[in-house]
Amino acid sequence: MSSENERSKRDAEAQPPGGEQLALIRETVRKAKVPRAKPRTWRGAALAGELPVAKVLVDKGPVHLDKLWDYAIPAEMDAEARPGVRVRVRFGAGTGKVREGRREGGGLLDGYIIERVAESDYRGPLAAVAQVVSPEPVLSPGLLALCRSVADRYAGSLADVLQLALPRRSARAESEPSPPPLPPPPPPAPGSWARYPAGPGFLEALARGDRPRAVWTALPGPHWPGEWASAVAATLASGRGALIVVPDGKTAARVDGALSHVLDGPGRHVLLTAELGPEERYRRWLAVSRGAVRAVVGTRAAMFAPVRDLGLVGIWDDGNQSHSDDHLPRPHARDVLLLRAVQEKTGFLLGDLGRTVEAAQLVENGWARPLEADRDQVRAAAPLIRTVDEGEVARDAEARAARLPTLAWQTVREALTRGPVLVQVPRRGYVPRLACERCREPARCAHCSGPLEARDADRLVCGWCGRPETGWHCAACGGARLRASVVGARRTAEELGRAFPAVPVRTSGRDHVLTTVPDRPALVVSTPGAEPVAEGGYAAALLLDGWALLGRPDLRAGEDALRHWLEAAALVRGHGEGGGADGGGTVVVIAEPTLRPVQALVRWDPAGYAARELAERAQLGFPPVSRMAAVSGPAEAVAELIASASLPEGAETLGPVPLPVTEPGRPRRPGDPPPGERWERALVRVRPGQGSALAAALKEAKARRLARGEKDPAVRVDPLEIG
Repeated sequence: MSSENERSKRDAEAQPPGGEQLALIRETVRKAKVPRAKPRTWRGAALAGELPVAKVLVDKGPVHLDKLWDYAIPAEMDAEARPGVRVRVRFGAGTGKVREGRREGGGLLDGYIIERVAESDYRGPLAAVAQVVSPEPVLSPGLLALCRSVADRYAGSLADVLQLALPRRSARAESEPSPPPLPPPPPPAPGSWARYPAGPGFLEALARGDRPRAVWTALPGPHWPGEWASAVAATLASGRGALIVVPDGKTAARVDGALSHVLDGPGRHVLLTAELGPEERYRRWLAVSRGAVRAVVGTRAAMFAPVRDLGLVGIWDDGNQSHSDDHLPRPHARDVLLLRAVQEKTGFLLGDLGRTVEAAQLVENGWARPLEADRDQVRAAAPLIRTVDEGEVARDAEARAARLPTLAWQTVREALTRGPVLVQVPRRGYVPRLACERCREPARCAHCSGPLEARDADRLVCGWCGRPETGWHCAACGGARLRASVVGARRTAEELGRAFPAVPVRTSGRDHVLTTVPDRPALVVSTPGAEPVAEGGYAAALLLDGWALLGRPDLRAGEDALRHWLEAAALVRGHGEGGGADGGGTVVVIAEPTLRPVQALVRWDPAGYAARELAERAQLGFPPVSRMAAVSGPAEAVAELIASASLPEGAETLGPVPLPVTEPGRPRRPGDPPPGERWERALVRVRPGQGSALAAALKEAKARRLARGEKDPAVRVDPLEIG
């Protein structure tokens, strides 16, 4: 008797009276040739009749696995296994375990079906798709093309980019229907856009369905969120969608409120920020993906939002570091939106109170047009800017109290009779490595203009090219002594509290960021980027320790300092708002008045500053005129990666130089060495037009090293900080 008959007999004898029928059913089920997912191999299952092979992108990040993998589609999955859906597949089984023509084993990984084909180029046995996680097509062809372009630009893997682009799934949110789309709103009135000569025409072009591209230098004051809302409303009026990316949740809330007002209530747009939580964020993302909502405002992850019929992409404050993602491959929202504008043929609006060098380049090469107000409007909207030389501070006896010179003291005392006063103090960490003690000019390398560092008491070394510097003297004033110190926001608040004991002092910074403050006398001490909005505007602002911002050892030090100053000064009442002896608010900046960023602030001319900075970088061959990549890691790994990469002709390597050792227990920023490890960093620079070739060469070299199991250095294309 066979083992199967013996087992059937035992099962029948074990049944209680009347259980013979149940035993027969069990035996019938046991012998039935139905596909069973144990362990999700679909062994013996029939395949889909048409296009039975799925090309799957496995959600596994290393660049040497950055390709599509073929899997068989069981017939029972035929209807749900569509391109763009989430699936689970077996990965890493090898060819040693094959049963009934189906490869088995390996671990279960998430993935996405990219396309279905009739047959596979691989001639061996295929594993089957283990499970269709959801029939929702979350990866559209347009989003896939965008993510592939981002991965290629930043020398990363497509799987890494998809982790940034697609939110975490929520089954409950997915099961809920999205609301029906609302009809397009009417075109908005120009409103405050009339202050810009080209503003009304820009809105009219969007409402007509055109694709205007502009770099917008916004006027100071409270109107710019409403101007963003009008641009979105004009785009929606043409029957198209709009996407606006801002640097933080505080800014997103301001634009969201303006959109609700201009669009006459909710339903036409969504806010996408990390504060929403995974389920609500996915619910709103689905509404956008399904076409129920055509307008999105959000922080950097929203740059991938799958808006239907996209007509406008926009970014605010593109110089803010929050726009650069911390996760590999660390794309910048500005560059992603530029890719979308080109690939999806949309309008483009880059808005800022200042102007970055990258924005100036867009204007110079004619890709975008400037959208600016005339000088009369600028003078009416901007506050009065006054400067105090730090040399005067050292000689001023009044500056001993709360580090305020006489001019600043008088400005604060008078302004507190009319409203709150903002005091901006450089955040901890904005400390130059070395700067001239006399004039605060950053100490630079004579060979490559990189920042000088003091490795020990007697030796100066360039932080970029690693060359030693002997006999340094300041090129600006001839001084030979260096300094590096700054007073933080907390101590400043304590000093101001003692100097003005009858006035409340409030602080806003990394640990606690204020959103708004009331329109009554108070001292508000803030670090850059955390300034709260004052109801009715600040009566005055003090910008302290300007040398610490300007002396930061980085190519963008002057640009960033001007941007931080403009953001703070824009919160102060303008000349045309009245209320004081000078007809508005006053800003006092304590910095060397002859420096270019300070002069740009006094004139309120960020566009002119950016144009001159771009011209200088073109002469020196620095980004954005050139393209750069930073390679960081153990010294041997960095050297081997660069040596093995097929770099473009004329590529120049700067360095390597040692990176600071991360101490155990200290916060570690993305890209920093692990605690205790000694890393080096080299910069690879190429000519304009060679950026794609540089990224491809570094990615290929990384893939070869990973395939051999060798240590992989960190590669970052277009690093924000190169000093």
